[in-house]
Amino acid sequence: MAGLREEIDSVGRSAAKRIDPGAGALTIAVAALAILVSLILPWADGATGLTVLFGDADSLPKIFSYVAVVGGVLLPALTLALRRWVLAWICALASFVGAFTGVVSIWTTQTTTGHHPGPGPGFGLVLAVVAVVVLLVKWLKLAASRPPMQ
Repeated sequence: MAGLREEIDSVGRSAAKRIDPGAGALTIAVAALAILVSLILPWADGATGLTVLFGDADSLPKIFSYVAVVGGVLLPALTLALRRWVLAWICALASFVGAFTGVVSIWTTQTTTGHHPGPGPGFGLVLAVVAVVVLLVKWLKLAASRPPMQ
């Protein structure tokens, strides 16, 4: 009987480490797809997201492009495949960093050192930032929804 109890407890502990994104997985997948689509759209000064990611660009949009691809596409795919709480929190933190650097990237494309406004962000950059903010909300909600351990 003690062996059966230990087996049941180990299954319970294993299940407590896992997440169930439910319908939120679709939202996460659509946001990741939006980030991938944004890479072919203009980000700043007519440069596409892929040009910013792999070419010469200002440092802040380039940092955002790395964070958006890693924290908005690769990490969510890994987290949805493995369904671990720890990875959900890592995705939430990566999305927070991405949202912050994305908003600041939009701001830096609008400002210059002179009295004239900057070129402004392209539609791709705005789409990527919105997608990362959606991911931030979803991952925070999912990661914080863990029931208390018994």
